[in-house]
Amino acid sequence: MSIVRPSDGESKANPTAPVALSVAAVTKSYTLYNKPIQRLYSYLMPGYRVRCETFTALEDINFELYRGETLGIIGRNGAGKSTLLQIVSGILQPSSGNASCVVRIAALLELGAGFNPDFTGRENARLKRQLTVFRRPKSTRKCHKS
Repeated sequence: MSIVRPSDGESKANPTAPVALSVAAVTKSYTLYNKPIQRLYSYLMPGYRVRCETFTALEDINFELYRGETLGIIGRNGAGKSTLLQIVSGILQPSSGNASCVVRIAALLELGAGFNPDFTGRENARLKRQLTVFRRPKSTRKCHKS
């Protein structure tokens, strides 16, 4: 997975702008059990030992995003892009590290309910915006035309 920023000539961020999003040493790991009942046993009986595997979806991710900056997250399937976005938006908690955000975040594009493959990304974002609590002037600025 790569975190991509536009080149200096394209960035519209103010170098003195405050940090809007900070991700420091974020790691997310999952425990994979052979059988679902083993997960239940491990929660109910603290001393229960079972052979399981640990899958690390994200490992030591660090970046800061300043107000006005643009950020792209690129990677193959299974690289951890969605996991990182869920941690940033507060849906998931990291196994270690910290993700702090001082601006309001809303997932405007989701592959699932409300996502229309016939619409462009911008049209899907507008549809999602109309179905959520964003007021029009505020969200129109966020989805400005390029």
